[in-house]
Amino acid sequence: MSQFVDECQLNVRGGDGGAGCVSFRREGPVVNGGPNGGDGGKGGDVWLVADHNVASLLAFRDHPHRRATSGVHGKGKDLHGRRGEDLIVTVPEGTIVSDMYTGELLAELNRHGDRYQGAAGGRGGRGNAKFLSNHRRAPTFAEQGEYGEERWLKLELKLMADVALVGFPNVGKSTLISVISAAKPKIADYPFTTLVPNLGVVRVDDETEFVVADVPGLIEGASEGRGLGHQFLRHVERARVMAVLVDLAALDGVDPAEQHRVLLHELGEYRPELLERPRLIVGTKADVVSNEVADAFLAAHPVDSYVVSAVTRDGLAPMVGAMARKVHEARTARPDEDGVVLLRPEATGAIVTREEDGSFRVSGRDVERVVALNDVTTPEALNYIGFRLQRLGVNKLLAKAGARDGDVVWIAEFSFDYRED
Repeated sequence: MSQFVDECQLNVRGGDGGAGCVSFRREGPVVNGGPNGGDGGKGGDVWLVADHNVASLLAFRDHPHRRATSGVHGKGKDLHGRRGEDLIVTVPEGTIVSDMYTGELLAELNRHGDRYQGAAGGRGGRGNAKFLSNHRRAPTFAEQGEYGEERWLKLELKLMADVALVGFPNVGKSTLISVISAAKPKIADYPFTTLVPNLGVVRVDDETEFVVADVPGLIEGASEGRGLGHQFLRHVERARVMAVLVDLAALDGVDPAEQHRVLLHELGEYRPELLERPRLIVGTKADVVSNEVADAFLAAHPVDSYVVSAVTRDGLAPMVGAMARKVHEARTARPDEDGVVLLRPEATGAIVTREEDGSFRVSGRDVERVVALNDVTTPEALNYIGFRLQRLGVNKLLAKAGARDGDVVWIAEFSFDYRED
């Protein structure tokens, strides 16, 4: 089925974690009765969620940045900070998520409810109460909050039509879609101007939008393959709503009633279930016919019929409103399915690489977290960092990589001189 691609860039950032608190109980004359600093709250995550009520990526064109809220700092008396709220970013069904810089495919959100964690929130820092041990009776340090993850994503959408405009060649479909959306199709007065569908996003208000497809013109016998029949009819299979367009001026010698009969016949012959789709009938080119012709058309089709002129724009607002209502009803009538939740597993372990200047760099989520969360300005916190790095096996990795006394070692933005055990 033909599609058109809508693309945008999206910057997502998880909330920062709250800092842990350094605090001690005060019991009467005892100033430091024991540590009771609470933990900071975790930062909120950013989730991309497929929603069948969203039709395009237009919302990100002018506002590409999305950020979750940060966690609250911990307090004394073992009061933990509140975690930041997750941010839900709704995208249309069929959205493909990839890394903007590497092009790596990250997720395909094809069904309503599919979720992908675009950016993780930072971990909250632990308060000094968490560092109490037999060897550390009065810890005077706490962890800082971790920064939330930030990344640029590329969103790509292969749009399917909510509304299919069906009609004979030169009935005015391309002109109509050009005035109710931002689409700029090729328009000319000869058969089969449109050889592939033109799609446009119709935005009614900030919360209502839908996709309209200008399906290439059908002719009698299309269901049997005449013209480009099967190729054309494939474009309407997944449309939620049909808009049957008839030429009130009958410029090709086929009166509106016969056009309507032929179009429904071809749809039914190709896929009988297409006749069960919600539909409306639209009489076009009202600006070149008399009021009597328009009134006769409406009388012949008393339900869900509209007379419009794409040139003068008469009747367009009621027709667009009817399309929006039918699309909304069709979307809500769909049975809910369980969505898929996509998480990115965190890499574990550490890697040691040698830089061009002879220094060593230790990379890895766990070791970088040790440095990022702790206060490197206090001796007690530095001792704890050394203890944690040793437990993670960093000293052995550096020795295996050939590090010698005095070599500079980098972990993120933190550096220290290596000392052999």
